[in-house]
Amino acid sequence: MKFSWVLKFVFFAVAIALAFSLAVMFLWNWLVPEIFNGPRISFIQAIGLLALAKVLVGFGSGGWGGRRRFRRQVWKKKFQRKWEQMTPEEKEKFKHSFMGRCYKDRNRDKMETA
Repeated sequence: MKFSWVLKFVFFAVAIALAFSLAVMFLWNWLVPEIFNGPRISFIQAIGLLALAKVLVGFGSGGWGGRRRFRRQVWKKKFQRKWEQMTPEEKEKFKHSFMGRCYKDRNRDKMETA
């Protein structure tokens, strides 16, 4: 059972890589020779170009935020714990210092703290 899942995953990964490579090849051969007088590329060269782009740009951190989203959640929980332990005077002082840093152009008398 597990082997079939692995086989399906490998099959779809290869299919997706081939589809992206075909897309790169067709787009390159359609645009680059016309616009830049560049060379046409083969399918194997498109695979290499796609791999090179992946290495240069990076492999990402997992879709739609990945590790960044996790770090933001950790920071948010840490800040909430600190906020809950603050006295009302400390909260008001923090709000005013935050508003002063973030809204320098606005008149401080008109600033409201939520």
